[in-house]
Amino acid sequence: MMLSQLPTLGVGLGFREPFKSDLFLNRQQVDFLEIVAEHYLDAPVQKQQELEILAAHFPIIPHAINLSLGSAEGLDTDYLRKLATLIKQLNPPWWSEHICFTKAGGVDIGHLSPLPYTKEAVDILCRNIAEVRRFVDVPLILENITYMVKLPGAEMTEAQFLAEVVERGDCGLLLDVTNLHTNAVNYGYDVHDFLNDLPWERVVQLHFVGGHWHDGVLIDSHSQSTPTEVWQIMEEVVGRIPVKGIVLERDENLPPFTEIAQELQTAREIGRSH
Repeated sequence: MMLSQLPTLGVGLGFREPFKSDLFLNRQQVDFLEIVAEHYLDAPVQKQQELEILAAHFPIIPHAINLSLGSAEGLDTDYLRKLATLIKQLNPPWWSEHICFTKAGGVDIGHLSPLPYTKEAVDILCRNIAEVRRFVDVPLILENITYMVKLPGAEMTEAQFLAEVVERGDCGLLLDVTNLHTNAVNYGYDVHDFLNDLPWERVVQLHFVGGHWHDGVLIDSHSQSTPTEVWQIMEEVVGRIPVKGIVLERDENLPPFTEIAQELQTAREIGRSH
């Protein structure tokens, strides 16, 4: 995959329905949109029309959450076919999923679950990624997740695991700098050590937002403005490599759109400063 040849999209927003009116009123503040792919699979006519309107005005990146690339039992090919149809419809420069599993034993777990950092898990992910490529020939970038539990038996660090997966799977990396900050805080590891172990040439896109504290644990709730520490990580990352896209993912406790636009502008200024 020639990631360096992917187009630069700029600064974008994870599309959520409450943003819709303000989004078009502030068209110049948003370079592209990222949609949750599952919102448009088996979608009613109204959602299909919404997607057509969005795609007529913005470049769209599909962001999937339930492919379950880490499932040892393999992938749901019916789901994969629907996802492939959506991606073909939108014809994006890349699309994204998470390094995790969401299904096990035929049961949908309902959230992104971490994998053990083992060679066996890398093998499973790479096997499933190869299966995905039988259906989708658009470049795939993979995102690091947050987790509330570290699985035992690790044979490598999280950063080494991510690097192994994207290198062997020939994928790009969607580096969620908020997820990185959250895990580093909750598990007490050094962000810079983590960054030093990443294959920088594979970093394509960033995610950012703010979470909240609960009983001494930092929660990845997408519910707060972006904290200083996350801006600092973004600054370090874009100082090392010219990423192709930066996306704000705000889901809860939605502020006035002027605050959303200000965060997008801050990200844009960080990107332009390098």
